[in-house]
Amino acid sequence: MDVLDIARWQFGITTVYHFMMVPLTIGLGIAVAVMHTMWVRTDKPEWLRMTRFWGRVYLINFVLGVATGLVQEFQFGLAWSEYSRFVGDVFGSLLALEALLAFFLESTFLGLWIFGWGRIPKKVHLAALWAAVVGSIVSAYFIIAANSWMQHPVGVVTDDATGRPVHVDFLAVLTNNTALAAFSHAIAGALMVAGALLVGVGLWHLRRRKLSEQSTTDPDHFVWRRSVRLGGWVSLAAFVLVAITGDWQGKLMYQQQPLKMSSAEALCETEAPASFSILAWSKFGSNECDDVHSITVPYILSYLAHGDFSTAVPGVNKLQEEYAAVYGETYPDDPSFGDKAGEEIDYTPLLAVTYWNFRLMIGMGAVSAAVAAYALWSTRRGRVPTSRIGVYGSLLAVGAPFVANASGWIFTEMGRQPFVVYPNPDVPVEDQVYFFTAQAVSPGISAAEVWTSLIALTLVYGALAVVELWLLTTFIRRGVTSGDGHPTPGFAPEPPDDDDAGAPRRDDDVLQFAY
Repeated sequence: MDVLDIARWQFGITTVYHFMMVPLTIGLGIAVAVMHTMWVRTDKPEWLRMTRFWGRVYLINFVLGVATGLVQEFQFGLAWSEYSRFVGDVFGSLLALEALLAFFLESTFLGLWIFGWGRIPKKVHLAALWAAVVGSIVSAYFIIAANSWMQHPVGVVTDDATGRPVHVDFLAVLTNNTALAAFSHAIAGALMVAGALLVGVGLWHLRRRKLSEQSTTDPDHFVWRRSVRLGGWVSLAAFVLVAITGDWQGKLMYQQQPLKMSSAEALCETEAPASFSILAWSKFGSNECDDVHSITVPYILSYLAHGDFSTAVPGVNKLQEEYAAVYGETYPDDPSFGDKAGEEIDYTPLLAVTYWNFRLMIGMGAVSAAVAAYALWSTRRGRVPTSRIGVYGSLLAVGAPFVANASGWIFTEMGRQPFVVYPNPDVPVEDQVYFFTAQAVSPGISAAEVWTSLIALTLVYGALAVVELWLLTTFIRRGVTSGDGHPTPGFAPEPPDDDDAGAPRRDDDVLQFAY
């Protein structure tokens, strides 16, 4: 493996790992803010208990998300310095706004929420949480706007002296239709993650209480039942939004990155009308489209691409020829391309990766929606499901929207290769801004150096994964704590520390996990 491949593996591993925390932080943050709002409005204790319990889960995930996210921006300057130089004029403002405006808003008001229990007025305390949640959403928008500019560069011109893009319309970057579609899709996906967690954990606790013959009239029962019902409705509503925004993205992809759409369907030759592939297979290790065999449903791809059942969708082979004619059959014989200089350019993304990640994204989203429907049906009219398969299946299905989100981003990023900044087809070829991934890696770094950082980061992230899973599992298993500081009946309290012997243990403290 050369430096470019190792650097891509490193960025891919760390980014996907970090992104596992992002949708849960955004989605669960919104859910917790709704719970807190309901408590302030109704003053019902079950809403407070829900807020405190799910707030802990939210905070644990937030802390680990920050820790893993710090690495991302450093990677731009370490392994991808040429990329950073090229996109710096665009990304500088977006990342600065993300850090100085959104992240500081998020972390400052989250601190007020954490330490404000019983210290500031209830409505001000609630406003602090909503400000933190809005901060995380705004933060996500700036990051997605930056990524969407890479997918569809707008609002820039090329500097003749440096050959790099320069801002001429910052508003165009912020209102990029690719960013608007991707952002709405990501927020809907985040809500699916939160809904699945509420459903899975809530059903598990309801079944556990039912089998131990605990009362269905105490506050804890209402906490878990409302968690399930809220999570189920959120998941179903989010699934509808995911489908609508995904359709929007698909039509933009047909216009802006047709080769990504064709590779997602393993569509080798142009078809009118175009068929949607249900199952495809090819020779092991081959990326030649002509080696692919597929089972298809007619007309559907044309509708996904253009909203009718007759539009022609160009095939991979035709697009490969068109891209080679416009952007070159081989990489320039230039030192900036390293070992890739002079090599033939394969404009076709890895078909196996794009094809199966696209289906994994859709399939896992459908699984999450099906589980949500089961949860709502099985808890109707006060029922408590005891089916081991149904409840434990719902608990396992908590991972489905995580997989769907990760697969969607892998498809999005891998589908635009070999470009790290994809050319905008709406701009004349001579004015287009684009940048090959092969020329984005830092010059002068060795494979051994990148291997060292890849292994080190993977080990550190693995350790953080163990920490997060242990913390989440511990607090989810303990359940909701009662108002007097004691755990819910049926859960043994932890012994006090030696220096706190005799002191009451504050199990209901929102920061208890940090102690």
